[in-house]
Amino acid sequence: MHDAPPASPALLPAGFDDKLPPTAEAEARSVATMLDLFAAYGYQRVDAPLAEFEDSLLAGSGQAVADQCFRVLDPDSRRMMALRADFTPQIARIAGSRLADAPRPLRLSYAGACLRVAAAQIAAERQVDQVGIELIGCDTPKADAEMVALAAESLAAIGLTRVTFDLTMPRLVPSLLDASDLAPAARLQVERALDRKDAAQVRAHAGPLADVLESLLLSAGRPARALAALADAALPPAASRQAARLAETVAAISARSPTLTLTVDPVEGRGFPYHTGICVAVFAPGRHEELGRGGRYLCGGEPATGLTLYADAVLRAAPPPPPRPRLYVPAGVAPDQAGLLRARGHATVMGLDPVPDPAAEAARLGCDAWLGPAGPVAVAAPKQDDA
Repeated sequence: MHDAPPASPALLPAGFDDKLPPTAEAEARSVATMLDLFAAYGYQRVDAPLAEFEDSLLAGSGQAVADQCFRVLDPDSRRMMALRADFTPQIARIAGSRLADAPRPLRLSYAGACLRVAAAQIAAERQVDQVGIELIGCDTPKADAEMVALAAESLAAIGLTRVTFDLTMPRLVPSLLDASDLAPAARLQVERALDRKDAAQVRAHAGPLADVLESLLLSAGRPARALAALADAALPPAASRQAARLAETVAAISARSPTLTLTVDPVEGRGFPYHTGICVAVFAPGRHEELGRGGRYLCGGEPATGLTLYADAVLRAAPPPPPRPRLYVPAGVAPDQAGLLRARGHATVMGLDPVPDPAAEAARLGCDAWLGPAGPVAVAAPKQDDA
């Protein structure tokens, strides 16, 4: 019996990968740009540990992502720990404990990796780099509009100017179904049909709700059409309040960001179970994956709203940033001279030992130029072989 060949050291578990140059630097620069913009609007950075005790991380809103969390045994305390799958539960913990006495509304930002047991249907990553903002202690349409406006501005800062924000109300359909007398089996069929956008099946199983649900299902798209359908529908009080809040939020977003592209899907149920009100998903033209997601929730009893952008998806959709020019600096050049070049935006690759041909060394190290006696000298492009 032969032993199996050793696995390649480059082999990683499914859903995990290495970020190599220049992708890793591009993502770091993009995240830094977005965080700088959030900070300019008064959002203060917090950083939470990747792992926490299981009974703390998975309490409250953390219950919604419990099935996505890796768990490990802490050899020190002998207690189970969980690795975060989403930042929002940690922000809620920090806001309700360490920052419980901070003035409200509380504006926080964050960035870091989240680990998930299973990948999403479209995106294959199980390590998801998140960057986002949370506004805690305010329950107004203007707060919701601020989340959308800042997300749009941060994406524009890294070159993504054509994005769409899809507003949803994941509690609307449950409110309608709760107020109806549909049998549990029929209710399940309706929920499945709405999830598949199957109008025929909605009509077949929704009974007295068929007209309303079909109308709302077919109204998805531009806000005016969806809001008109909601206004015309005979909604129970809980659903009617949600519809009114959606109209106010659309008006607040349009007033703050009049050129932003909005869509509304009244019967879409996507989102985490902890979302209690209007939710939003961010998309780019021609791409099926979400660039981000957010919505309204309760933060330890306080009203809150937030929006998380997925750095990997954002990087795939954004135009590649211009690479930082790499300049080979031969050994012996004064450090202050190289410092001046770095101040002008060059990445200086310092020679450690003298070489006979600085131009060839610069080309070997992937540099765009080398520092000659009179200044930077461009590295000649490699000659193409004749066909």
